[in-house]
Amino acid sequence: MQGILPHLLPASLYAFLGFHFWRTRWTQAAPNTPQGIHPWERLALAVALLLHGYLLYGELFGAGVMRFGFSAALSLMLWLAILIYWVESFHARLEGLQPLALPLAGICTLLPVLFPGQHLLSNVTSAMFRLHFFIAMVAYSLFTLAALHAIIMAVAERRLHRGELTRRLASLPPLLTMESLLFRLITIAFVLLTLTLASGIAFSETLFGKALEFNHKTVFSVLSWLIFAALLIGRYA
Repeated sequence: MQGILPHLLPASLYAFLGFHFWRTRWTQAAPNTPQGIHPWERLALAVALLLHGYLLYGELFGAGVMRFGFSAALSLMLWLAILIYWVESFHARLEGLQPLALPLAGICTLLPVLFPGQHLLSNVTSAMFRLHFFIAMVAYSLFTLAALHAIIMAVAERRLHRGELTRRLASLPPLLTMESLLFRLITIAFVLLTLTLASGIAFSETLFGKALEFNHKTVFSVLSWLIFAALLIGRYA
């Protein structure tokens, strides 16, 4: 288990950038708002992501074992959120979302140290299991992010329809931009969920001699796949 000091650097960077984006995007007058994300902001965010990712990898896969718990799951989810926003910032203005996400990322960076209780996973010597587990973690983290993103969109849309255009709402990306990002998240997560099911079948066949075990995990995974498949078909059709 790593000490808290290494985690303070990325957490502090997230906190500083969150405050910076809040001060420059949410509190200044609209004409003075910076257009897009500046190079130094993008670089500082990339440094925070690299440090956070390095620590997260050590938490999950350090010392030759695999550990997992709610604190690591939340840390992974927020790391993915900031990474996706960082990548998408090359194509759209998303800095209005950073004051929401960055403080949470800073808190979640510290969670594995503050709440170190994690489960040691079995079958870690199997490359198929490690691949299956990692893809599943990323897939369900992305689905969770998509749900949170949809909630933000719903709140913004309701406020706009009521004519309650606050400074914070004006700083958010346009709803069509947020909708496009939402379905990109869902599409990537759906592809990863498909790979999760495929790798799970292969792993189960290797370990247990049968492709699928009829249990709650299998049932809910298949139902999730069907629901999101229907959603994406409806979206693109």
